Amino acid sequence: KAEDVIAKHLESLGAAAAGADARSRVVVGTSHAVFRGASGDGVANGGVVLASASNKSLLAMKFDIPNYSGEKLGFDGKKFTVGYNTPGKRSTLGSFLLIHGEIFKEGLVGGTLSSAWPLLNLAERGAKVEFDGTEKIAGVSVYCLRYKPRNSSDLSIKLYFDTKTFQHVRTQYDRVVAAPIAAGGIDAQAGRRETRYKLVEDFSDYKLEGKLNLPHAYTLHLEIQSTSNSVKNKWEMTFNQFAFNQEIDENDFNVEGK
Repeated sequence: KAEDVIAKHLESLGAAAAGADARSRVVVGTSHAVFRGASGDGVANGGVVLASASNKSLLAMKFDIPNYSGEKLGFDGKKFTVGYNTPGKRSTLGSFLLIHGEIFKEGLVGGTLSSAWPLLNLAERGAKVEFDGTEKIAGVSVYCLRYKPRNSSDLSIKLYFDTKTFQHVRTQYDRVVAAPIAAGGIDAQAGRRETRYKLVEDFSDYKLEGKLNLPHAYTLHLEIQSTSNSVKNKWEMTFNQFAFNQEIDENDFNVEGK
């Protein structure tokens, strides 16, 4: 049952997971980005900060290259905001998340690295979680849970847990948008195809930090497939600094105009 997997998962985090040590966190590390798409390929290296306090969360990456300054994504408990990558323009990742703000509002981004992780207080979230069988990821057996937010979502959201350790190893978000009706009849329509969006968060290298067992490797994959565009972007993050129960300025979680 879903509740059995969740209970074992919370045990895997440590006894303090739902206590004071979980209420605020600042996690710092490095990020390596790889871009593949119609507009060209590229790589970037920089730093990353993932901060959270209760249900508020922030993910910020900074890269020192002219056409990609990084990512700024924040939820202040009421509003989800996305910073601009270059003046007046958001990144592909930022644009996707702005449309699907429930990913941040539900506390899903960052998995167990975040104090906003919804499985810590599922009753308050009002979300439904259903058991969806057993699968394999890279040869490892995992339990799959379907996550359905209280408010409706266009996304299919699945959470994956190692069947031996019950550690959270992946969250996957999928959406398929039908191709728009083309002018010019059947022949014109035949050349069009649906647009597929897939965002995957992978977590690994769990180690004890303070009283919590947390991942130190976090990878974001974003894939978009459509008639006119193909995107495969990846951000590989490694965390080496963890701080708990620090005061975080409330304004830091609103990145609008920053």
